[in-house]
Amino acid sequence: MSVEIIVALISGAVALICGLLSSVIGSSKAISYVEKTQAVTDTRLEELTREVRKHNNFAERMPVVEEQVKIINHRINNLEKR
Repeated sequence: MSVEIIVALISGAVALICGLLSSVIGSSKAISYVEKTQAVTDTRLEELTREVRKHNNFAERMPVVEEQVKIINHRINNLEKR
């Protein structure tokens, strides 16, 4: 084999190894970024879920409060008429 062929093969092998390493490192960083982003999204979703439950509880109680206010107003009106 001539020297040029050996140099070309070594250069090709080194280029292939560097490309593979670059790809592995890049995908590792991408996976890490996605995992962090997913953790933040999960935390935000949990907080939003908590707030929605809090709001739903309030929405369920409001008709009861409105009815009680209506009764109180009726009683006040009756007392004022006396």
